[in-house]
Amino acid sequence: MYICRRRSKGIKRRILLLLLLLLVALNINRIGRLFYPFPYRQTVIEESRANKLDPFLVAAVIKTESNFNPRATSPRGARGIMQLMPETGRWAAEKTGLTGFHPDLLYDPQVNIHLGTWYLAGLFREFNGDNVLALAAYNGGRGNVEKWLAQQHWTGNENNLDQIPFPETRDFVRKVLWNYKVYRYLYQAR
Repeated sequence: MYICRRRSKGIKRRILLLLLLLLVALNINRIGRLFYPFPYRQTVIEESRANKLDPFLVAAVIKTESNFNPRATSPRGARGIMQLMPETGRWAAEKTGLTGFHPDLLYDPQVNIHLGTWYLAGLFREFNGDNVLALAAYNGGRGNVEKWLAQQHWTGNENNLDQIPFPETRDFVRKVLWNYKVYRYLYQAR
């Protein structure tokens, strides 16, 4: 009798587990979107298009930088959802014709996305559309990336991310590339 009850409980557990797995499989997009939300989607799409960027890549940068927290501030002073330094924000505002810039405007998602996508697009142009190099420059600085390549510290290849001298930049590029795959999977029209 005891053995029979144990088998019965084991079978019930397996059936429940299979049902749970089936439900998860059927709702993977819904569940995935809980962990990978896409707030400010319309702004990201519009600014990405204006700057000839993939909106899913921009979403991946934002997810990695701030997890879509518009009030995020790094220990070094980067602000907003795309984590722009006030100096970069001021420079980008001047170049894009945004008047009345103040560093606190970087906490406004509209302004931050506008300036951040413009800045990222410039890095893409500078690095000939190479995702990995542009992302490394976004985090580690364009001058550092140029130096790493010139001094052959890094090949610039995605397969050699371990060569990136800054651990933070190495991790940033890896996370953005992963998040990019996830955002494309979850939100790309099929």
